[in-house]
Amino acid sequence: MTIDELQLADGNYTVEVTMEGGSGRATIESPTALSVEDGQAVAQITWSSNHYDYMIVGGEKYLPVSTDEHSVFEIPVAVFDEGMDVIGDTTAMSTPHEIEYTLNFSSASLQAAGE
Repeated sequence: MTIDELQLADGNYTVEVTMEGGSGRATIESPTALSVEDGQAVAQITWSSNHYDYMIVGGEKYLPVSTDEHSVFEIPVAVFDEGMDVIGDTTAMSTPHEIEYTLNFSSASLQAAGE
């Protein structure tokens, strides 16, 4: 399901997100913040570690907006209710590794922020 099909108004939301792939040691926070502006959805992905130095989504490289306690990224969300392939680069190992993950954003869990 796309953002157009959901007909979301501009604003801030929360959405449940699940993740598959990787070693299973890293996790992401769920629900996560989702903002919609001009028909574009952007999710705030917060990793359980601060060792992620970039993500690749749809062929585009995204740098973290914070690496204090956790690596936090703002990435576009093109689809809901189906897998979205992303890559996270972790520096927690002896050399950096790009790890493939699949994120799934649940449209049924969408709520306006503050509700």
